[in-house]
Amino acid sequence: MGDRDEEEELQMALRMSLHGSPPAQPEPKRSKPPSPAGESPEAEARRKQRELMAAAAEKRLRAVAPPAAVAPPVTVAPPVTVAPPAAVVVPPPSQPTAVVAEQPSAPEDVKVESESTVVPMEDVKEAEVELEVDVGEEEKGEELHPELAEKLWLMVFGSGVSKAVLAQWSNQGIRFSSDPETAMGLVQHEGGPCGVLATVQAYVLKYLLFFSDNLGNPEVSDPSFALGQRRFYQSSFAARDDFSSLTEDGKTRALVHAMVEILFLCGTGKRAVVAFIGGVIREVSGLDNNQQKVDAALEGISVESAIDFQKVLRIITFTSRKDAFNMLLANIPLFRSRLGAMLFLISSLLSRGLDCIQADRDDPSQPLVTAPFGHASQEIVNLLLCGEAVPNVFDGKMDLGGGMSLKGIPSDVEVGFLTLLESLNLCKVGQYLKCPKWPIWVVGSESHYTVLFALNPNVQEENELEERESKIRRAFDAQDQSGGGGFIAVEGFQQVLRDTDITFPSDKLDDLCNAGVIVWSEFWQALLQLDKRAGGMKDPTGLMGKKQFTIYHFNGIAKSVLNGSGNTGGSTPIQRPRICKLNVSVPPRWTQDEYLADVVSSSASGSKNDSVLSLAPPVQTACQHAPLVDCIRTRWPRAACSWSGDVPSIV
Repeated sequence: MGDRDEEEELQMALRMSLHGSPPAQPEPKRSKPPSPAGESPEAEARRKQRELMAAAAEKRLRAVAPPAAVAPPVTVAPPVTVAPPAAVVVPPPSQPTAVVAEQPSAPEDVKVESESTVVPMEDVKEAEVELEVDVGEEEKGEELHPELAEKLWLMVFGSGVSKAVLAQWSNQGIRFSSDPETAMGLVQHEGGPCGVLATVQAYVLKYLLFFSDNLGNPEVSDPSFALGQRRFYQSSFAARDDFSSLTEDGKTRALVHAMVEILFLCGTGKRAVVAFIGGVIREVSGLDNNQQKVDAALEGISVESAIDFQKVLRIITFTSRKDAFNMLLANIPLFRSRLGAMLFLISSLLSRGLDCIQADRDDPSQPLVTAPFGHASQEIVNLLLCGEAVPNVFDGKMDLGGGMSLKGIPSDVEVGFLTLLESLNLCKVGQYLKCPKWPIWVVGSESHYTVLFALNPNVQEENELEERESKIRRAFDAQDQSGGGGFIAVEGFQQVLRDTDITFPSDKLDDLCNAGVIVWSEFWQALLQLDKRAGGMKDPTGLMGKKQFTIYHFNGIAKSVLNGSGNTGGSTPIQRPRICKLNVSVPPRWTQDEYLADVVSSSASGSKNDSVLSLAPPVQTACQHAPLVDCIRTRWPRAACSWSGDVPSIV
């Protein structure tokens, strides 16, 4: 009878240890009962083993019990049955508790068995309190080897990085705006990390706008899930154009989904490496709102050299999207902290692998953070967009001859990219980036990255002649070996004509080929005059499908604005990002004269043809211009834009 009572007490102690639920008040220690008279050696050994197990359970209980004020969520385990040190059996909740026959072994060999699965005790010791993420030995992470830390540092910052650039990257967290108007946006306070923030922002918008019903699913970023869910729909807040209605939990989950998708994209879908600061992650696991504690833990930590990298950085590698999601969600305050942008960049690089990063680049000798201003390079932006750190924005590879080639975007992307540099004829953005799966684009200027997005995915739909133009342009770009200069050789031109079923009259063909190269602008003018039946763009019916739609531009860099203080009549300067709503009209005319005439007539009358595809109310105001409009026209040629309020800024 005494043995049975001791076994029941031991079961209760272990259950409490596994649950992480200490008694309301500490129990006084009990004195050991005297050994029963005449106890056999075997019984005495069993009794001592049970006492050792009970003492170990109580010690473990005191060690893992968290303070009541910051207790993480706990998952209740099924009833536990205790045996001598040989094994611990965990039956299903519906099964009665049973004692397993004893076998002599050391306490370290104790195992937990759930139904028919036997798990080594060393895998169970640190899982005694099951949080949203397992608080285990692996959370201490893996240290960077000194050589790897040195290689990583030189790849990112180079050998002569300034303190000003390091300060920019060491003081930029990934945080949402507190302003209701821009509540969906990430705030940028430093100049350098905008490439990282804008790209993460683009993915965040993907989940907020088109996956809002699935934010609770940790595996929504899995391509197999997205393939089954590839339908265009709008969330209720997007349909109302009310970003202030977003919840903090929804925004946080959208951010974590974005991070998981990017990291697994960099890891070719197989893995994600998460970099963090050693010693911080264990303190804050499961404490989603304890930002002050994280910020305080990072005080005094500086990252100014490869040695600092090696000292403070730790990494964890995940092969499960669910595990990565839970870990990031539980520790999101670390990425909101001043080191957040840098940690996410490092995570992306390590997920891809440093050797693969160097192989992606055309010139691996240059640092990824550009001098002297510390901006994120195009290679960083492309890494986060397509999973490869290629330096160019055209489609595929460009063969330069002699075994040399330039690397561009390898395949379709989820969110795209537009740049002012294309309007200046300094580069050529390919169709992969111009026509992403979702109507969201990172916008690049000479010194800054912002985001352009639409709530209605139909802005991506093309009418018959737009599809024809896209097909011809892709065929032309496939033969363009000029690095985006917009001209091709005569041999390549003949291939374009064959691929697109274009038939020019012999005299016109001779004119185009007379110079030895064919320039896109001249080719396009010739197509405008060539009848549609011969493969050209001239349509005598004039029914070309005018488009009108609304698009939004978000600039995350904080700008001082005046905030009225109400009754006092005064105002207080505050820092907030900016969002601009633009009305876009893409006219159906193809020549410049017809285009200008159409803009004037439509602005005056406000009428529209029955064949017009309208995605928004007709634009009644005169068209306006800003550098952003030049970027938009690289995606929608001849687009006219208008807006209210301040001019949208891409710097």
